[in-house]
Amino acid sequence: MDQLKGMLAPSSSTAEAIQIDVTDDESIEKAFNYVKDRYGWLDILINNAGALFDTTFSKDASNFRAVFNKAYDVNVAGAQVVTGLFASLLIRSPRARLIFLSSSNASLGGAFEDCDSASPRERQDGWPKDGLITHQGYRCAKAAVNMCMLTWHQVLKDDGVKTFAVNPGLSATHLGGSTPRKMKKLGAVDAARAGDLVRSVVEGERDADVGRVVTWDGAQDW
Repeated sequence: MDQLKGMLAPSSSTAEAIQIDVTDDESIEKAFNYVKDRYGWLDILINNAGALFDTTFSKDASNFRAVFNKAYDVNVAGAQVVTGLFASLLIRSPRARLIFLSSSNASLGGAFEDCDSASPRERQDGWPKDGLITHQGYRCAKAAVNMCMLTWHQVLKDDGVKTFAVNPGLSATHLGGSTPRKMKKLGAVDAARAGDLVRSVVEGERDADVGRVVTWDGAQDW
């Protein structure tokens, strides 16, 4: 926060941190009430919270359920509940924008191509397929996030709210228990670079792609 405040020093803008746990309805409501009471409206809502719980694709049914429940709780239900509460503040703004962070992993077409192009090393015969990482829970959750975005686009467009999903590409973060250093070895870009694409949507540079999954070079196929 100190670094952010330093960046804002030359302007009249201010920065304030509000803690929110998107898996805790009480925490979400507390954050909503704070913004409502202090400001009365909201110009931009970015649903950025995301998590990946997949490790390997195996025969463990209890692990399947845990992975999917956690993935949907954070990535989908969390974004849905936050948006549902803050929508009343968004529609009070004359320039509201609602953004969901998506992923190339959410593309059904991309997943189909991955199935056809899997290398022999990635393929396994028989069952279980231990050690085969598919990120299935995360991919399904992010596909659901895209549907949430489309639904909110339909619901709020007549209120003047512009709704988008944004896929900034593979970013160097701690997603799935990794580290930025490890992610960069896989070709990930710095998180600040990914944030620049989100900024372009916030500032209206990608309004032609409203209701779509925005990427660096256009809109992602569903």
